[in-house]
Amino acid sequence: QVQLVESGGGLVQPGGSLRLSCAASGRTFSSYAMGWFRQAPGKEREFVAGISWSGSSTIYADSVKGRFTISRDNAKNTVFLQMNSLKPEETAVYYCAADHVIGVITTARGYDYWGQGTQVTVSS
Repeated sequence: QVQLVESGGGLVQPGGSLRLSCAASGRTFSSYAMGWFRQAPGKEREFVAGISWSGSSTIYADSVKGRFTISRDNAKNTVFLQMNSLKPEETAVYYCAADHVIGVITTARGYDYWGQGTQVTVSS
C-alpha cells in the first residue's frame, strides 16, 4: 500500500512557475513508477509526465515537453513536477499516481494508487 499526498498548487500568472510535490508513505517507494496527471472541469484526466522507479526514464505529454520536469528523491519518498511557462488552459487539479511496475506508465488505468489532488490555477 502506498499513500500519496500532493502539495504546491496555487494561483499563478500566465508564464509563471510552480513546483508540485507528492509525498509517499511506505518503505518501498523506490520500487514504484510515478506519474502526474491533471483534470480540468468537464474534461477527462490526462497524462502529464511519468518517471520510472530509478528516475532514469521519463516521459512527457507533448503539450508540456520543454516546460515541465518530473523528478524524484527516493531517499525522501517524494516526486516533483516543476512547471514553467504555465498557460491558462493548464488550470486543473493535478494528481500524482503510483504503481509497482518497471518502466513508465502513461495511462491512468495503469496506476493503482492516487493522491487527492492539488489545484493549479493559471490566471492573471
